Amino acid sequence: MSDREEKLTASHWGVGVATVVEDKIISVDGHSRDPAGSEINANIPGSIHGKARVLRPAVRKSWLEGRPNTVPRGRDVFVEVSWDRALDLVAQELGRVRKTHGIKAIFAGSYGWSSAGRFHHAQSQLKRFLNTQGGFVRSEGNYSYNAALGLMPYIVGPYRQHVAQATRWSVIAKHTDLVVLFGGMALRNTQVSDGGVAKHRMAGNLQACADAGVGFVNISPLRSDAADALNAEWAPIQPGSDTALMMGLAHTLIKENLVDDGFLQTYTTGFEQLRGYLVGDDDGAPKDAEWAASLTGMSADNIRTLARRMAGGRTMISVAAGVQRTDYGEQPMWMAIALAAMLGQIGLPGGGYTVGYGVNANIGNIERPFRWGTMAQGVNPVSDFIPVAMISEMLLNPRGRYEYHGESRVFPDAKLVWWAGGNPFHHHQDLNRLHAAFQRPETVIVNEMNWTATARHADIVLPVTSAQERTDFGAGKSDNALVPMPRLIPPQGDARDEYDIYADLAERLGNRDAFTEGKTSHDWLEEIWETTRSRADDAGIDLPDLPDFLAGDVIDLPDPSPDQVFLADFRADPIKHALPTPSGKIELFSETIAGFDLEDCKGHPCWYPPRDRTADRDAAFPLAMLSGQPKTRLHSQLDNGAYSLSHKISGREPVLIHPDDAKDRGIEDGSIVELFNTRGRCLAGAKVTDEVAKGCVFLWTGAWYDPDFESRDARDRHGNPNVLTHDLRSSSLTQSPAAHSAMVQLRKFTGKIPAVTVHEPPPFEEEA
Repeated sequence: MSDREEKLTASHWGVGVATVVEDKIISVDGHSRDPAGSEINANIPGSIHGKARVLRPAVRKSWLEGRPNTVPRGRDVFVEVSWDRALDLVAQELGRVRKTHGIKAIFAGSYGWSSAGRFHHAQSQLKRFLNTQGGFVRSEGNYSYNAALGLMPYIVGPYRQHVAQATRWSVIAKHTDLVVLFGGMALRNTQVSDGGVAKHRMAGNLQACADAGVGFVNISPLRSDAADALNAEWAPIQPGSDTALMMGLAHTLIKENLVDDGFLQTYTTGFEQLRGYLVGDDDGAPKDAEWAASLTGMSADNIRTLARRMAGGRTMISVAAGVQRTDYGEQPMWMAIALAAMLGQIGLPGGGYTVGYGVNANIGNIERPFRWGTMAQGVNPVSDFIPVAMISEMLLNPRGRYEYHGESRVFPDAKLVWWAGGNPFHHHQDLNRLHAAFQRPETVIVNEMNWTATARHADIVLPVTSAQERTDFGAGKSDNALVPMPRLIPPQGDARDEYDIYADLAERLGNRDAFTEGKTSHDWLEEIWETTRSRADDAGIDLPDLPDFLAGDVIDLPDPSPDQVFLADFRADPIKHALPTPSGKIELFSETIAGFDLEDCKGHPCWYPPRDRTADRDAAFPLAMLSGQPKTRLHSQLDNGAYSLSHKISGREPVLIHPDDAKDRGIEDGSIVELFNTRGRCLAGAKVTDEVAKGCVFLWTGAWYDPDFESRDARDRHGNPNVLTHDLRSSSLTQSPAAHSAMVQLRKFTGKIPAVTVHEPPPFEEEA
């Protein structure tokens, strides 16, 4: 290797140009062709070469010594062992659990974003391996937009398919008068996209809308949830009250004869049932503007004015994914569809609704022209699963019953948990409860590159390579580019590629060829690339062979649908292009959901008050806590990198607090504060700003969980909001996470400020 080289890499936040000197990554910058490259790239060098790197296989000491319950997981010391010893232990545990408890005792949910790359995908590799070993219990859904995944098929159709068909922002710039942003649309979220994004288009497309005179209303407690360039009207309603506002708007449309009855009759079913609820026929309580004002904090006059404005021109209703990550999160999506249907603009250029604009970089901006090649996972012989956000419930309540999509299901009794490519101690709610739940399995195995809280809760930790320590290619699930990912540096310490780990494990278990099919990593990569080339050829696109591709630059491919309008075909011909719902129409009342007879999700959109507010009758916890994606990292990935660290306050995650709320508590900008409620408490650094609404605080997600088990409620030292969120989920229909429904109190921390320890490795000892 020469003294200094520049090579491409790819991440979920975009293409990176890495500078490598003597087998060390010095810096990673954005690609010159990316109009808004992400600064998250700057986290890569410090995390890969950081102190928290898992350098050798490690085993929890008390588990290794046969006394696993003497020291709780998350508090124990570790013993570093050889790869042979570690793999022997894993193989023995897999065999023991299968023989003693059966194959359904193995849970490998492994939810998480992992790394970009078509071949070295953590969950795919693990699932393929376990499928060759008899199978495993899996998880279903995701933490990002699970309520949408669960609800939309009943109402309008499959969410993943429809979000790929979202109306393009270029169409909005040409045709739309007003965009109403329920939950805003934060540019920080649009840095990332599943599998990668070669060009960040969102800022430019929004600027084009602003230049064209499109109006925006930002309905969010955070002013910065709409870019400054939009000059959006800010309407900071009470968190969790979006459904009430939508109902107040809908009631105004009804009372002022602004409803498109022809559209409702032709394209929807069930409006009469919803109408009866809105005007109060069902319960004697009209959901009018005054009613909505009492719940949202937005004046009744402003609600009526907004309704008239929406009806007076071409309007796009946008619902951010965060809005459905709340108590009863199905309701605002369903009501947004109803509101759009009442306006009658669904299927028109620049009108209608979209759930999920801004959830990643590409929705409404670009799509892939064809499906990329992938490594087959095989068939899982086990059909059982759990909803993704019920991991604690499963571990704490084995063989217990729960409701899901109208069915009464039974949790498995998981004895072995294997996690790869994710960090549940980031994305799950009520981390003290999750800590307790992680004490229940007999064995926990974690593949990791860093000593995250999840790794510290494992019995066996397997050190794995980063994306920059192996060869692959990047291709986002919704992107139109292919990115070479040559290996930049050798693996750190004894880290290994997961494919090679599983191949050696399969050999110990007697079926190596079932996993590898006699192929090396390079053989698989060649096969996946050739599949991609073949599909490109079918689309009239010529791609180079793998060596030439890996030695070259990013390849941009055509945009398959630059002028798409969501549900335009359905509007043009609702018979020929009927929706995949029971009626073939938009279901504003669902006979199917009504038939489930659920208390928390009826047959049409309903208003339910948030749980924390209802339970806290004495207002002991008066601040609504929001916890969104930070601009400094993807969730918790590479939290110990330079860019992430640069925005912390005294080493802790910043919490945004309104000046009036800060003054009432004697808090100044930069103060260390303690947030707390009945579930837990954490320290954070105060950022006093009027960009957050009074009565709300905003604590970014993703600070690595750093509990102080000697303090009250095992107070987190670092600022992880999920020690404060509840684990009750949205409803029994979809069992989705409801993280944005927590109420907290906040005070200036006056004790001795503890050091943040989670970016250091855990303690190690020699085996007794």
